[in-house]
Amino acid sequence: MLDMGDFAGGLLKYLKVHPLPRLTIAGGFGKLTKLSQGALDLHSSRSQVDFGGLALLADNEQVSSANTAMQALEIAGPCLAGKVAAGARQSALATLHGAPVEVDVLIVNRDGKPVASADASGERTL
Repeated sequence: MLDMGDFAGGLLKYLKVHPLPRLTIAGGFGKLTKLSQGALDLHSSRSQVDFGGLALLADNEQVSSANTAMQALEIAGPCLAGKVAAGARQSALATLHGAPVEVDVLIVNRDGKPVASADASGERTL
């Protein structure tokens, strides 16, 4: 278990050079939304959620008026979490540039319960 906190980019760049067989990135919906949108520094002062992009992903224009990622998820429903997990996985794989690391993503809610996941077999809402 590596606690990468806000620094997903640093972790992924390290693993590109020093690969592990499997990486599971677990976190809240907001941070993993930022990763899915290409941000590698997930701290709130250095990256923000693109609500317009999230609305396109959700196919729900109301999401663009959300104030928080959690509110966007409440508007769009749980299927959005699966799409974000898949996007975060793709962003991680792109940053790894073909390094032999299998990547899984798990989105958890504020109670620590799984909401959605994505791995090589696809995305799932839990």
